[in-house]
Formats: sequence, structure tokens, C-alpha cells
Amino acid sequence: MTSAAHDSVTTDEATPATGKAVVSDTGVIATFGEDPVAGVSAMADDARGSARVLARATRTWKDRALLAIADRIERKQDVVLAANAKDLERGRVNGTSEALLDRLKLDAQRITGLAESLRELAALPDPVGGFVRGSTLPNGLRMRQVRVPMGVVGAIYEARPNVTVDIAGIALKSGNAVLLRGGSAAEESNRALVGIIRDSLADVKLPVDCVQSIDEYGRDGANALMGARGKVDVLIPRGGHGLIQSVVQNAKVPVIETGEGNVHLFVDHSASKDMAVDLVVNSKTHRTSTCNTTETLLLHSGFAHGGTVLAALDRAGVTLHVDERAEAMLPAGSHHVRATDEDWATEYLSMDLAVKVVDSLDEALEHIDRWSTRHTEAIVTNDLAHAERFVAEIDAAAVMVNASTRFTDGGQLGLGAEIGISTQKMHARGPMGLEELTTTKWIVQGDGHVRA
Repeated sequence: MTSAAHDSVTTDEATPATGKAVVSDTGVIATFGEDPVAGVSAMADDARGSARVLARATRTWKDRALLAIADRIERKQDVVLAANAKDLERGRVNGTSEALLDRLKLDAQRITGLAESLRELAALPDPVGGFVRGSTLPNGLRMRQVRVPMGVVGAIYEARPNVTVDIAGIALKSGNAVLLRGGSAAEESNRALVGIIRDSLADVKLPVDCVQSIDEYGRDGANALMGARGKVDVLIPRGGHGLIQSVVQNAKVPVIETGEGNVHLFVDHSASKDMAVDLVVNSKTHRTSTCNTTETLLLHSGFAHGGTVLAALDRAGVTLHVDERAEAMLPAGSHHVRATDEDWATEYLSMDLAVKVVDSLDEALEHIDRWSTRHTEAIVTNDLAHAERFVAEIDAAAVMVNASTRFTDGGQLGLGAEIGISTQKMHARGPMGLEELTTTKWIVQGDGHVRA
């Protein structure tokens, strides 16, 4: 079907279903009067109908939607920032941690980043219809396996208004409708952003119910979303340990588990001093509230510049949680405490770092295997054999060799925006971009073939 044919979608498909408030530039979101289970179920049904329209949309049509959202987010920046300011103030009053406040915060630069990520998505190839494999069988049947949208995707996340835009953008480009539960901490920000997204969809005559928020139902809505098996095709949690495990353990809908980042960086005996300092400091301090930030530093006892690395971290304001041998390397007056097993297991999301001295690559591998959350692990080395062993033996979604752990990011790896970092081992692992929100369909064509 041509793009022009797609653009002729009926008015009924492009406007909210009966019973909802009409979305507007002010960010008014459709409201149901039902209880959470009935309400989420009805929204999932609307999403399913919208997904059928989106599944046949051309790349041109979907890209036009992404560009419209990007432009409107920038035009409505003041509205978004005002809403975000309310969330931040409420968070401070409620004692929200600095790490969560950093994730929650939007500013002009981050809004520009959101818009640019949508434009980058628009520039990427459309994964829908992509050829996986195929052949003509000896009996003349022609078969091929192609990429198709998941259908209806649910997302549960916390204090991350940027995720609202990232997930909506990736879902739209990959042909999926999405139900969002963004949490009370970012309630005002998410309301404004979802309103902008839905207005933009209406502008390009795509169904606005391709993107819906269930935030009006609170935690009961999240529980209803987790139980909506048959209505929602896949559920993606993104947040801290408690949120992710709650979804994984309680959901009846299939879940793609995104992970905590208890990330390790191992400085091998052969590492150069300057590279080690630069990578360790960047991996820890570039942005501490993200899951790809290094939380444990392992120093080889044969590395001659361990004290230099620790001194650089101390100057950067990092509080070091050190074992006995690392403590001996510290400069006088440094900010440190003695590490315990709890430190090896902790994702700090702050200016804290656990430090342990190891005597070999084997000891480093054993420590990482015990404490890793399988997100990102890194080695700094000039020993090719050690680099190859590290890559081969580390069980993680991403492995860095002489590169900052902060590169485990969809945008940094050329995927555009990301929906999260998957730490499970099903079809999606690592940064989840467009292809990770597709599944496949087998198409078999014959000429009246019957099976003997």
C-alpha cells in the first residue's frame, strides 16, 4: 500500500475512542471511569486496534510522526519544563534521593536530546518487513521469515520522563502500540509529554491510542497491566531492583527483564596509567545515576599506578569503599570507608565506588562472576590474551575493552534511542533498539500445494 493510501486513514482511527477526553495542546489525557482492571483492559483493546493500523504504516508515515513529535516537544519546551519543575519540587519535599532527582530532571539540553533522539530514529531503517531468511523448497513452496511488530507493548518505569519519549518513539517506528506506566514521581512531566505525543499523532493522522498512559490508575493500574495476558504482548520494566523484580515475579504477561547495573571495571597489570585514569574516572563520574556507571573497581596488584587512579577518583569527589590493600594505596585525607560484602553487591547510583585489589585475571573473573548483574563489564589492558579471555569468559550483555562503561547505551552504539538494557538471554540482550521490539512471521506461498 502506498504512503498516500495510508494517509487516508479514517477519522475514527485517528481520534480517541468514545468516552475519552479529546487530547489537546495542553496535554489533556483521555480518562476512563472504570476500575483499573476494566480501564486498562479497555485501553489495551484500543491499543490493539491502533496497532493494526500502525502495522501497515509505511516508513514515511511513521517517520513523519516521529519528526512531528520532536518538533512539538521543542516548541512546547516551556510546558514540559514547568511540569517537570512541579515533579522535582514534590520529589525534594518527599525526600527523593539525588540519584532519582537527576533521572527525573529535564532541562533545555535534555529536551533537545529527546528531540534529536527521535530524529535519529526517523533516520534509521524501518525494521518491519526486514528479511531474516528464506528459500524456495524442493516442492516449489516459497517461504520467508520477516520481521513484524510485537503488537501491544507495556512499559513500567519510574522517575524517568525521558523514557516516555524513548519508548514511544521506538514503539512507533517498530510498528507497536504502547501502554505506559511512568510512576507518580514523574506524573506531571509524563502527562505533558504524552499529551504532546498524542497531539502529534493526530496531526499526522495516526491513531492517538498508539500511545497511552495508565498513570491515572496508579499502582492498581500497574498491577492490571502485569495481569493483562492476552491483551498485552510483552512488558518491559525499567527502574531499580525493587520495581524490576516486582514485575518479573508478578507479571502474567511475558517480560523482557532490564537490569540493574552492578558494573565492574578491571584494570589489568599491563594497562597504561593515563588510559586507566581516564577510563576509571569517566566510567564512575560521567553520570552516576545511570545503570552503565561503574560501581566496582578491580585493580591488579601488579598494576604500578593504582594509587594514581585512586587519587584521581578522590579528587573527583568519589567516596571509596576499599579493601585493606586498596586502602594502603590511598592518599592521606582521602574520602573512604572499609568495604564489606554488601559493597560488592551494591549498585550505588551515586559518587561511591567499591575498590578491591586482585592478584590475577582469574581472581577478577571469579569476583565478577559472583557479584555481576550481567549488565556491563570492562577491562583496561594492553595484554591481547587477557582481553580475549575477558571477552570470552565474561557473562554480560556488554563487554568493554579499553572503553568506558558509559558506552552501553543505544544512542552511543548507533541504535537511536533505547527502551532499556536487557540483561536476560532471550531474543533481546543489551541495549534494546528497534529490532528488539519486533518478532518474526513465517510467510509461505504456494500454488495450490497440499501435503501428501
